[in-house]
Amino acid sequence: MAYASRIINHSKKLKSVSTLIRHEHAVAVRCFSNDAHPPLGRREDIFKAHLDHSPLQRMSRTNTRNVSVPSSFSGNFSTMTAKLINRVGGPLLAKEFTCSQMLSVREFSSSSDLPPHQEIGMPSLSPTMTEGNIARWLKKEGDKVSPGEVLCEVETDKATVEMECMEEGYLAKIIKGDESKEIKVGEVIAITVEDEEDIGKFKDYTPSSDTGSSAPKAEPASAPPKIEKVEQPASSPEPKISKPSPSASEDRIFASPLARKIAEDSNVPLSSIKGTGPDGRIVKADIEDYLASRGKDVTAKPSKGVDAKVPALDYVDLPHSQIRKVTASRLSFSKQTIPHYYLTVDTCVDKLMDLRSQLNLLQESSGGKRISVNDLVIKAAALALHKVPQCNSSWTDEYIRQYSNVNINVAVQTENGLYVPVVKDADKKGLSKIADEVRLLAQKAKENSLKPEDYEGGTFTVSNLGGPFGIKQFCAVINPPQAAILAVGSAEKRVIPSNGPEQFKFASYMSVTLSCDHRVIDGAIGAEWLKAFKGYMENPESMLL
Repeated sequence: MAYASRIINHSKKLKSVSTLIRHEHAVAVRCFSNDAHPPLGRREDIFKAHLDHSPLQRMSRTNTRNVSVPSSFSGNFSTMTAKLINRVGGPLLAKEFTCSQMLSVREFSSSSDLPPHQEIGMPSLSPTMTEGNIARWLKKEGDKVSPGEVLCEVETDKATVEMECMEEGYLAKIIKGDESKEIKVGEVIAITVEDEEDIGKFKDYTPSSDTGSSAPKAEPASAPPKIEKVEQPASSPEPKISKPSPSASEDRIFASPLARKIAEDSNVPLSSIKGTGPDGRIVKADIEDYLASRGKDVTAKPSKGVDAKVPALDYVDLPHSQIRKVTASRLSFSKQTIPHYYLTVDTCVDKLMDLRSQLNLLQESSGGKRISVNDLVIKAAALALHKVPQCNSSWTDEYIRQYSNVNINVAVQTENGLYVPVVKDADKKGLSKIADEVRLLAQKAKENSLKPEDYEGGTFTVSNLGGPFGIKQFCAVINPPQAAILAVGSAEKRVIPSNGPEQFKFASYMSVTLSCDHRVIDGAIGAEWLKAFKGYMENPESMLL
């Protein structure tokens, strides 16, 4: 009897073994291990006590069903585990041990690391740059690089800039080769290493940023089959809907048997015929009239088709250049967010032309370059900004920033798009210096060789379409974050009244239009600036004071 009661007690304990092991792995470890280890409180730590002596260190990630209990565990552990599995029903308990072991395997797995290296990202070479292109690499994979050496040429949103190396090492891998397009700022373009023998280890290297970005791109690959499945039900009901509708309508249409027979033979839908018989009944005459009218339509359609033929258009699609995309983005933002208003004034430039002629004689005699009307306009605009500094400002949400430096951007048209290089401190420079800088900057813009310092930091822009193109007057779009831009038209001869009655004289007048940001420049301030500008243009000697 005592023996029977003991068996019953043991059987009750065995019923709760699976629950015990599922929630209290530490107890199982203490019971089934030969070594004396403190209890572990988490499922992930079930085999941590034997980690140093078990083959788990050498195991990689595998399928959980293929993971077996390590042989380095004690014999008691294996024997007692087998007994528990046989007595309790096995599968559940085996699953608990296998899952716990798998968690430990993943936690303690390791992979070989690459040698020390540096990822070179696409630099931001201008304030508006969000992406760029690699024009060409001047260094090859395996070449030694030193600080200050040029690695590659980068096409920014405004120019082609040389990218220099910052640290000494070896170019191990070029991620983005020659003529790579639309590379985001910060995206890895190359790898450098310190030791030459480490170059070969990066042959198949893929930067982490690229692997992260490739994951989202893989999703659309599986999406098209789903889209096709959705589209098929949408398109298949169309014939199903169109077919029953005529039959349903024909059941409600009253027609004589003869009319039905003629309509069926002629493939005429009764729903398209209006009956003239009693209660709207379709008769033979209605079918005949319909066939006669349809015959006229059929004969008329070919003539309409011939008239409707339109010759195919011949065109060429030109890809957007980087500068054109940036210009489109910035000027769209300008027109949508900046409240423009425009002020136009005519200035007499007779004295300006005379002074220019005298200065050019001096320039030619000294071997200097000729001074253009645009150079005089830039100087007059700079002095007017110095006199009315409210126009030499920009808008922010917190304040209006008023600049002390007068830096004039000059619009230059090139084959790639519109560039606006800057003449810095134009109010402090002489006409000869301004003329030399404008000529040099325009040449660099046409060669696409402007550097960031050649076009950054402008506070005001001058756009001249009068001299080179003969445009009389136009309104320019403000170049953000600036608050104003001056549009210069051409000079033309006009007849104006003279001193005495019925006396007239000729004079040259130039129309200029100031586009203002009304958030920064009020109308009176804009008019005051134009008054100062006109004074310098009509009395150019005052610019020399």
